[in-house]
Amino acid sequence: MKIQFQKNKWTVLTVLTLAFMLNSCSTNTLTGKSQLSLVSETELQSLSAGQYNDFIKAHTVIAPSKDARALMIQRVGKNIAAAVEKYYSDKNNKAALSGFAWEYNLVLDSAINAWCMPGGKIVVYTGILPYTKNENALAVVIGHEVSHALLQHGNQRMSESMIQQLGGVALSTAIAKKPAETQNLFMKAYGVGTEIGVMLPFSRKQELEADRFGLIWAAIAGYDPNEAIAFWGRMQQASSGQKPPEFLSTHPSDETRIEKIKTYLPEAMSYKK
Repeated sequence: MKIQFQKNKWTVLTVLTLAFMLNSCSTNTLTGKSQLSLVSETELQSLSAGQYNDFIKAHTVIAPSKDARALMIQRVGKNIAAAVEKYYSDKNNKAALSGFAWEYNLVLDSAINAWCMPGGKIVVYTGILPYTKNENALAVVIGHEVSHALLQHGNQRMSESMIQQLGGVALSTAIAKKPAETQNLFMKAYGVGTEIGVMLPFSRKQELEADRFGLIWAAIAGYDPNEAIAFWGRMQQASSGQKPPEFLSTHPSDETRIEKIKTYLPEAMSYKK
């Protein structure tokens, strides 16, 4: 009887959990797919604004007026943002970008990394520039990271973590009761300071989805998305025979991925004027 009771108990919990997750889903306007979203984008954009400012204050930001590399980040970032806005406008979906206040910063850090928070808060680390090498590859990287924000991958990851670690409470409750834990979940969900092998922010499926749309943004912005193949090849070499750099720990790069990117290129090139 005890065994049967335990079985029934876990069955009920499983059903309740599934029901809770189904009621916590939303439709992504870019893909039209339903996805887990325990937190609203408005809440995340508000949270990211504060977290982004804290990050910027704690790091050395390279001024565009003093460094051509930072000026390049600004230029490419603005072009990618304009490409995204054009795409959404053409699809009569501009309202989906409500709350986006684009920012692009280059920070002095040897980590091979880049990320984008909700609302278009972008950071590129100086450590990745030797691997991008040119503006086309940089556009691929920024486009990829922007896609994660637009596809709300971080939202999905944070929602999953809040269910697992905080019991699925509302964001406001989580911040009030467990501010440090909530902040930590947010930073991990968006790949900011993620340790190798711990709480990887994005699944392979999400990575490939971000690859696909990132190539489209790069093409619309006037860049050559074909550079993605050479870039990911250089990233493969960077991890050969050693621990993968931080960027690769959350962005797996292998032959399968490169082959998949090749299948996305014709679609991306169709957007190139």
